[in-house]
Amino acid sequence: MQDIARFLPWQTPLASEWLGRQDRFAHAWLVHGLPGIGKRQFIQAAAASLLCEARQAGLACGRCEACVWLAAGNHPDLRLLRPDAVAAQEGGEVPEDTAGADATAPKKALSRDIRIEQLRSLHDWFNTATHRGGWRVAVLYPAEALNGISANALLKVLEEPPEHTIFLIAADAPDRLLPTLVSRCRRLPLPVPAKAQCAQWLADQGIDEPAQWLAAAGGAPLLALQLAQSGETACPEWLMQLIQPLSKGETVDIGPVADLLEKQPAVAWVDVLQRFFVDLILAASGAPVRYFPSMAEKIAATAQAASLASLSETARWLSLQRAVADHPLNAKLLTHSALQRVALACRTMAHS
Repeated sequence: MQDIARFLPWQTPLASEWLGRQDRFAHAWLVHGLPGIGKRQFIQAAAASLLCEARQAGLACGRCEACVWLAAGNHPDLRLLRPDAVAAQEGGEVPEDTAGADATAPKKALSRDIRIEQLRSLHDWFNTATHRGGWRVAVLYPAEALNGISANALLKVLEEPPEHTIFLIAADAPDRLLPTLVSRCRRLPLPVPAKAQCAQWLADQGIDEPAQWLAAAGGAPLLALQLAQSGETACPEWLMQLIQPLSKGETVDIGPVADLLEKQPAVAWVDVLQRFFVDLILAASGAPVRYFPSMAEKIAATAQAASLASLSETARWLSLQRAVADHPLNAKLLTHSALQRVALACRTMAHS
């Protein structure tokens, strides 16, 4: 952490109340909730507060010697456990062995897993006294990046937790984790913040039409900020190209749309299609759309031409594709097959 980590505005009341109970604090906390609501920021700010030596209302003061060390990124009683790829994105250090021995050889791809070596490196740390006489804090995120080997290694640590050590672990969905690992943690669910507060926060970040971006992100403010800064619109141009003919019952020319999608990571556009199908299913059921309110009329018209069963089946298919979208075997084939399936699902009744 190059700056003292601070809680986001909607997190402060919960954090202050939670951290005020340190006399009966668990040795491992699993902080979970919707992607994009700030779980990483929460556990990093919590670590700063636990290590602070002059807390104010349970939160880090930002001025004591421990906070100065944190701001410099070298507090000896803090460890960050995250994939090398995430560390690189956040400006952190990555192992030197990610490059080949030959300087001219291509660099290895940064790991997206939390590796067993990262857990093993903590053993000496556990066996030394804390430098400031307080807590020792390990911050781990995202928990879904634990592979089978590293998850079992963490489980062994948590079964016999080291003294004066707290693990702060962030996860989107605990049900995707090793059940025995979850059982060794105290769970702290983070709620989705209020829309008005999120919209104001986005406006403070310089985002125009924050309500549209917040809707596109399913109410998650950090995801909304990321989407707004992507250079796209709240309803992406390629999705509008897709909806326009579908809403009129016309045949979609998927070629131009596929060309646009092939320039994007598969995980990004599959996520958008998943949100689109949630809105279609809501519209087909007579409920208000959730993600793309600016396109509500066109989505409703599209839903009228499709069967609810076909929409639901395609939504399930998209969920399966999302699971492999980070590493598609054939990105071009995935793009074309997804668009063809979407177009067919949205015109099922028109062809029946």
